[in-house]
Amino acid sequence: MNLGSHLSIAGGLHHALEEAARLGCGALQIFTKSNTQWAARPLAAAAVKTWHDTRRATGIRAVVAHDCYLINLASPDPALRQKSIDAFRVEMERAELLGLDGLVMHPGAHLGTGEEAGLERVADAFDTLHAATPGYRLRILVETTAGMGTTLGWRFEHLAHLLRRVRAADRLGVCLDTCHVFAAGYDFRTPAGYRKVMREFERRVGRDRICAFHLNDSKGECGSRLDRHEHIGRGKLGLEAFRPLLNDRRFRDVPMILETPKEEDMDRVNLAALRGLRARATPTARARTRVT
Repeated sequence: MNLGSHLSIAGGLHHALEEAARLGCGALQIFTKSNTQWAARPLAAAAVKTWHDTRRATGIRAVVAHDCYLINLASPDPALRQKSIDAFRVEMERAELLGLDGLVMHPGAHLGTGEEAGLERVADAFDTLHAATPGYRLRILVETTAGMGTTLGWRFEHLAHLLRRVRAADRLGVCLDTCHVFAAGYDFRTPAGYRKVMREFERRVGRDRICAFHLNDSKGECGSRLDRHEHIGRGKLGLEAFRPLLNDRRFRDVPMILETPKEEDMDRVNLAALRGLRARATPTARARTRVT
């Protein structure tokens, strides 16, 4: 089980790796810059070296970044969309320089112009970004969303559309967020529900496209489209909803990242709750999580 958390880079990028190691994590998510500002200073060579040295020393296996929340590749405003493309390219450059495994992003909001038009703008932006970054090993990981407002990515069909439309689709993956999927209307609170949702994802998108998970409980009900994360086991999903996923052997090596509210010592509490589900599972229970 490749569990981790989204951790702060305050004081230096490498501090997130050190905190992840203290928490016993095998995975980590970071912002490589402020998530609420467009601009960022270039990464200093010394900071990059310290990052790589610390990653080797800590043995953190999987690290992904999340892009800036201001970016909207689906925007119908030409100026904002171009600014978003430029900013996302910088995010890609920083993540590639740090040797990260993926860059998680929200596909954006169509702002009233319709889902198909918004998805087309996102696909065109990906083609532009891929053409500008030849040879990158970094994958863009499109995150499933809750569907608040006019945001895209809340239906599996949206992800499938992007994968069909983008020329270099092999450079794309998916980050499946448990709160978002549930709030979007996919109910996996029971083992049968989990199997049903995973079968639909397999049919629409393909299980091999999942390169990361965000593990969050949900403050909102199933289908509410409310994007509000809760601590594991304290929301509308409940603790047992996470057991089938944590014991699904097909995702054993896929990073699973906490994005629960940042409160004192709650990362440790949430990680312990998830590890407890894995530790208590029996071989029979694990076998029942397989999707046929």
